[in-house]
Amino acid sequence: MISTKGRYALRVMIDLAEQEPDKFIPLEEIATRQNISKKYLEIVLKSLVQKNFLKGLRGKGGGYKLTRKPEEYTAGEILEVTEGTLAVVSCLQANSAPCERKNFCKTLPMWKNFNQLTHDFFFGITLKDLATPD
Repeated sequence: MISTKGRYALRVMIDLAEQEPDKFIPLEEIATRQNISKKYLEIVLKSLVQKNFLKGLRGKGGGYKLTRKPEEYTAGEILEVTEGTLAVVSCLQANSAPCERKNFCKTLPMWKNFNQLTHDFFFGITLKDLATPD
């Protein structure tokens, strides 16, 4: 399940993709348009800035803007910043301890297929696709 933080991160990134690319957009404007509290939005934005998805500027004329073009971001990578992993089961998470049942698990192939479908789905959608739907 995708958390509120993940859903808000996508909304913020879409919002910024729809703005002038070289202009810093104030936090308050984003919060108002997206109906997200400024306090919670600061938490979401902080993680996106730390991963260099956004650039933040303090003071007058400050705010946030994308560091790349919208077509260079995928929904999957944005969600991974906030969710940590999109793996559908713990045994498929990167760096997880080896599962004792791996060699005889009847459901592992199903989980691997579902995990791949999920990955391909989210990593096949760009921020540009979301900002300018058909």
